[in-house]
Amino acid sequence: MNTVPCAIRSWRTVCGRVHKVLQRCYHNAPPEIQQIQEVCRRFAQEKLQPIAGRLDAEGEFPTGPIEELAKLGLLSITVPKEDGGSGMNTLALSVAVEELSAGCASTGAIVSIYNCLYTNLLARYATNTQKEKFLYPYTTSGVLGCFALSEPEAGSDVAALQTTATECQDGYVLNGTKSWVTSGTVGDIAVIFATIDKSLHYKGITAFLVPLTAEGVTRGKADDKLGIRAAPSCNITLDNVLVPKENILGEVGEGFKIAMIQLELARIGIASQALGISQAALNAAVEYSFQRVAFKQHLNEFQAVKLRIADMALQLEAARLLVHRAATRYDMVGRASKECSMAKTAASTGATAITHSALQILGGMGYVKHMSVERHFRDARVTEIYGGVTDIQKLIIAECILQEHQRRST
Repeated sequence: MNTVPCAIRSWRTVCGRVHKVLQRCYHNAPPEIQQIQEVCRRFAQEKLQPIAGRLDAEGEFPTGPIEELAKLGLLSITVPKEDGGSGMNTLALSVAVEELSAGCASTGAIVSIYNCLYTNLLARYATNTQKEKFLYPYTTSGVLGCFALSEPEAGSDVAALQTTATECQDGYVLNGTKSWVTSGTVGDIAVIFATIDKSLHYKGITAFLVPLTAEGVTRGKADDKLGIRAAPSCNITLDNVLVPKENILGEVGEGFKIAMIQLELARIGIASQALGISQAALNAAVEYSFQRVAFKQHLNEFQAVKLRIADMALQLEAARLLVHRAATRYDMVGRASKECSMAKTAASTGATAITHSALQILGGMGYVKHMSVERHFRDARVTEIYGGVTDIQKLIIAECILQEHQRRST
């Protein structure tokens, strides 16, 4: 098999050759994963880094890059080949998201969320009929689907969601408002979570496939966010939206379980995004330390700067190991609550600290818009929030440890 590096002569060639590599990549195949890492790194350097600042400043969706990544098979990485995907494992997804996020955190976020919370979700739970309609056309076209779980009054407390699904003769009628829907302004369809009976709490939550062009669906304006500004999110309002029963994803009342399982995968994706942001910030700080002269010395000659760089690298590598461990564990057993929460916590808090240190090394130059570090600093912050805030992740970790202790004691 020709290796990917030898195949790279033009991006048209890459699209064909890399897709073949993706198709042949299986679990525990480091050479193929390394090839995907190289392709994503090159894509980030050549296609994303030159435009990342402009996309951020203008809040512009990266349409061109997303379409190219779709052709490469990077929007359906963990979808089985028989379902039109690339048939790779979660570690491959993590590596791809990290490399892309180092070039543009917004693009990395879009790729991560779409893989974890749409294509992988449908590959797991959709019927064959649903896959033909809602999955196969969305794997390589660049047209996106969305995941709509959060609401204005239901974030960490998912069971408190207020969107209702009232059964009728033709299906279910949905009413309510979903918030923070990534790619909601540009997406074509959404997995909407609604309750069939509020008194049932989480047991009433059900997942529905809802075209965003359906009558009664209204998309709000893109949220004006601190970071990942080129990954648009918005509110979606549902006003008597009729959804046929064949658009129920999984079983009635199974929505909460579906969401929790997919959010574990999403935490690996978010952690990988944080790794990419951290790596970009560390690279920028190290490069600047070679260029900047103060007191007749380059910054990298000062002990304080060396110690800061060492701390940044230690945090990054430790987090990366946790992320790769979580990805491997998730593939082995299908659930990895403790490992996923550990990975997300370490990578996201690490990203906040690493980008802060990078800004400190650059000093005043780190605080200006035309340098990338201030963007990395802003992009990092959200990784501690979405997919479950850091405090919630720590509670999950503690509960898992306590349960493990009880099992050993009985």
